[in-house]
Amino acid sequence: MQFLDDSHGCAGWNGEMAGRIRAFDWSVTELGNMDTWPASLCSAVQLMLASPLPMVMLWGRPGYMIYNDAYSTFAGGRHPYLLGSPVELGWPEVADFNRHVVDTCLAGGTLSYRNKVLELLRDGIPEDVWLDLYYSPVADDDGKPAGVMAMVVETTEHVISERRRQAAEDAYHADNERVRLALNAGALLGSFVWDIKGNALSGDERFARTFSYPPEQNLADLPTDIAEARIHPDDRSWVQEQINQSVETGEPFNAEYRVLRPDGSYLWVQASGGCEFNEQGEPFRFPGVLIDIHERKTAEESLLKFTRNLEQRVADEVEARLAAEEQLRQSQKLEAIGGLTGGVAHDFNNLLQVIAGNLHLLARHEPDNANVQRRVSASIAAVERGAKLSSQLLAFARRQPLSPAVCDLRQVFDGLGELLQRALGETIQIDVTAAEALWHVYVDRNQLENAVLNLAINARDAMKGEGTIDLSAENIALDSKFCAGKGIVAGDYVCVAVADRGVGMSPQVLAQAFEPFFTTKPDGQGTGLGLSMVFGFVKQSGGHIEISSVVGQGTRVQLYFPRSLRPILSETTRHDPQQRGGHETILVVEDNEAVRSSAVELLREEGYQVLTAANGDVAMQMLLEGAVVDLIFTDVVMPGLIKSSDLAAWAKMQTPPLAVLFTSGHTRDIISRNHQLSPGTYLLSKPYGPEALTQMVRTVLNG
Repeated sequence: MQFLDDSHGCAGWNGEMAGRIRAFDWSVTELGNMDTWPASLCSAVQLMLASPLPMVMLWGRPGYMIYNDAYSTFAGGRHPYLLGSPVELGWPEVADFNRHVVDTCLAGGTLSYRNKVLELLRDGIPEDVWLDLYYSPVADDDGKPAGVMAMVVETTEHVISERRRQAAEDAYHADNERVRLALNAGALLGSFVWDIKGNALSGDERFARTFSYPPEQNLADLPTDIAEARIHPDDRSWVQEQINQSVETGEPFNAEYRVLRPDGSYLWVQASGGCEFNEQGEPFRFPGVLIDIHERKTAEESLLKFTRNLEQRVADEVEARLAAEEQLRQSQKLEAIGGLTGGVAHDFNNLLQVIAGNLHLLARHEPDNANVQRRVSASIAAVERGAKLSSQLLAFARRQPLSPAVCDLRQVFDGLGELLQRALGETIQIDVTAAEALWHVYVDRNQLENAVLNLAINARDAMKGEGTIDLSAENIALDSKFCAGKGIVAGDYVCVAVADRGVGMSPQVLAQAFEPFFTTKPDGQGTGLGLSMVFGFVKQSGGHIEISSVVGQGTRVQLYFPRSLRPILSETTRHDPQQRGGHETILVVEDNEAVRSSAVELLREEGYQVLTAANGDVAMQMLLEGAVVDLIFTDVVMPGLIKSSDLAAWAKMQTPPLAVLFTSGHTRDIISRNHQLSPGTYLLSKPYGPEALTQMVRTVLNG
């Protein structure tokens, strides 16, 4: 870029930020090249650059950011990317606040805030920041407000320091209150004052008597060595440490220690007080009181002795803790494997989406070619098998999107009977038992049925296709001892159990039963994901799963689901007609180019107008610049400052709200809590076909 000559009002700036401002390509913004900037803007920027305080100029309606060196330090990791950026894009986490500032000042108003707290992501981590903020309009050459000058003074350290000071003051007042109560209770053993400058100790008669000073001792001049000698040898260094800390920091002094009595026994006392400082901040006086706590400490020691005698109880507690720690280690191991498999499934689904999208497009383009149709059908079937495998991995990793509802398990069992009999064959008998007053549970019914079906198939295989499978459900109250280390809390649960009388499992096999891809079946007869999927579903639903098995006697699997007190909502069945495409405009936001291309072509074939963005930053820039769309179709996880959740939050604030459809290989926590989709959130899981895409797009648009 060409540098300005000295005759221009923007020349002569000094400092690092001055160089960055000159080097920036302003032609990409509404400000245009610097040689066209109005004189008022140049003067304001020169004033700002000369200021030692953090200042930033927000120019124009978008609020293009120009700031000084002090503000670049305040911005942290956001610098230098904020320069030239619209303020709402530069600080998306406080976009609404900054929009109000720009609108107010461009209308001629001013704003100021004292110790305003904002949650900012300066270095990628949310932090509460307290600020003194001052905003005033800046006029252009015609005298009309054209920008906002902001002064930003961070007061975080001052606010935190003031809170700590207040806490110390509150603690000091609490100590005084304890002293008052002690006086009223008659437990006071005396008061004392230590003159720090003269190193002189004085006290009242009771204080002198407690430390066994001679009766004729002058109370205004008590030798400190006598008091120190009466403190128990094991307590002296700790008491001195507490005194030093109070003198150095001003914190209240509280110390419990033992004082030697004339009969050779020791008396437990509590000394409370605090150091006083003069106007120069120097410690000069240390008043305090002595309180009798002997009865309390004696009771504590008696209780301690009693507890130490309960050896069997301690042994039981240790054993229970070891068992809980072992369960915790197993849970952490499965959690680590789950994180890995979830990530693999996510990338695998992106690959499947590219393959599936292009296969569907190929089938549409070659409708009369029988060979192409046959091979495409076979390939799509393979993609669907891969998607099922990926779904099982996500279930184990606890990253499958769930749609939970309040369920009556008796109704679920009634509907499962025919399905189980058809899947297991006529040589298997199913014995179903459910308690009459069975509690409700809050689960995804489809996933629960899949879990029971998986367990029943395992039971059938363990009995070599013949025998009886017991399916039961009962109410149960779990105590804290049972729940320790299992990731659940004590309370009411419903236990669903599937039991067989098959070959059973050895302890070694049982220890690996939940691990993905572990199977005892011959090659080609099992993926080893059945129990893993059940484990992930139960944990994701807030429950717990246990297996007990004896070789030669059979296996019992128990699923514990928390009791739900919510009522069952009446179900209404709605049959939507086949929904085709439309004429609306859709913004596709996807960082994977191959996935983005196939989605765009599928949507355009349905008649939609399509805009594209490679990430959330580009998408937000397009929307802020006025791109008009009817639907944002966005991947959940993308690089850049602007996340998919930021786009959705911005869309919700528009009038009328803008529709958003998410897509992902798995949901992650960015749009769901524990991967249970919040109301009003739409998700199309990868891989998807044209029909699923068309139907979901129309559903969201019509909604």
